Amino acid sequence: MSDNNGSSGLGWFLAGLGLGALVGVLYAPKSGKETREDIVASALDAKERAAVLAQQGVEKANAYAEQGRQAAAEYVDRGKEYYEKGRTQWSQYVEKGKGLVQGQQEAVQAAIDAGKEAYVAKTSETPA
Repeated sequence: MSDNNGSSGLGWFLAGLGLGALVGVLYAPKSGKETREDIVASALDAKERAAVLAQQGVEKANAYAEQGRQAAAEYVDRGKEYYEKGRTQWSQYVEKGKGLVQGQQEAVQAAIDAGKEAYVAKTSETPA
């Protein structure tokens, strides 16, 4: 038994199909002129169908490209929105941090001033 994988059988089938079509055209009960006109008409029809399909493909490709542009624009807008929101929050945290640092500086300065006053008061007392 031979090792045919089926593809050569399909090739022979298609070759036989083409050969049968050619023999059918040659032995058709039409004149050569009519046969040529039929072949030309079929070729023109196939060309028109191919042009229609190509146009449909272009239209679909343009529609998909437009959808892609819209989606990209939406993601860009959303990214800008998140960036601005994060920037605003960061600014608020920075201002809050500055306020906390200022409050701590004031508390430390008050403690230093109180310590100085206590030292001056203690050292300026006359021993009894």
